[in-house]
Amino acid sequence: MSTNDRFSPTAEILAGDHSDIYLLHALQILTAEGMDPQVVMEIFPRRDGVLCGIEEVKALLRQVLPTGSTIWVLAEGESIQANEVVLRIQGPYQAFVTYETAILGILSQESGWATAAHACVQAAGEIPVIHFGARHVHPAVAPRLEYAAVIGGCRGCTTLAGAHLTGIDPAGTIPHALILCFGDTVGAIEAFDRHIDRTINRIALVDTLKDEAEESLRVARALGERLHGVRLDTPVERGRVTPDLVTEVRARLDQDGFTHVRIIVSGGIDQARIALFCKRKAPVDLFGIGSAISSAPPLDFTADIKQVDGKPLAKRGRIPGITPNARLQAIDI
Repeated sequence: MSTNDRFSPTAEILAGDHSDIYLLHALQILTAEGMDPQVVMEIFPRRDGVLCGIEEVKALLRQVLPTGSTIWVLAEGESIQANEVVLRIQGPYQAFVTYETAILGILSQESGWATAAHACVQAAGEIPVIHFGARHVHPAVAPRLEYAAVIGGCRGCTTLAGAHLTGIDPAGTIPHALILCFGDTVGAIEAFDRHIDRTINRIALVDTLKDEAEESLRVARALGERLHGVRLDTPVERGRVTPDLVTEVRARLDQDGFTHVRIIVSGGIDQARIALFCKRKAPVDLFGIGSAISSAPPLDFTADIKQVDGKPLAKRGRIPGITPNARLQAIDI
């Protein structure tokens, strides 16, 4: 499936169902008046961040703009600055007036997620980060969240839909609930080992029933070389995962000869917690992050008409005419 197919707009977006009503009023009035000016619209963010959603916007504009139109864009994943033009559209206004809401919403939400992911990844340095936050948003937008997290630098995501959109395999093994059903961590991970594709890493949750260090040794002894890692997800009621806990688990595994077993840390992990683990030099091999990314505020974008039928124009407070940005790449429709 091509990139364009993956990001094709829904029928509801194309129909204008997600548009602010005043834009639909504008289209109705322009049509009734026989007006369809050639305009230039520029879109820019209100703060610095990481651009995400531009591939989805390009797929939308390719469907609605007539031949002869042009768009200028920055690339997905680019670092952007406040007030920098990231998208310029030149074409007949009636063709895209309906889609301003959708374009701004796509860029604002996905760039907000990508920006938060990038901050966490930067804090982690060489330690990989996986996104775990799909459960914190409506399932209709979860794939976009996971895609944005990967654009921001995360190495993986957890849902089939998010992985499909991103072009990677989903990450994850078993939930705490399965361990509770078995009544034993070793029994649950052994069942995973029996039934799940061998290409998927064997990573055991070790905080469900017993002490994390004890459970780590139990699963390591049961699976041996087949155990890829253990995940510490200690809840806040038990003090969360700490640098000291990670250090202890690492020492216990090493002392028993399981130096190959990696340690994954999750549960309330954010940029500040990552910085703490790194400052304390805790031997973390991978971080799993959820709400620090999924709950990130949008990176607000604004759309401005800057030219009408070749004449520089703008609302008060904006400078009329095209805003130069040498980083923009032109795409003819």
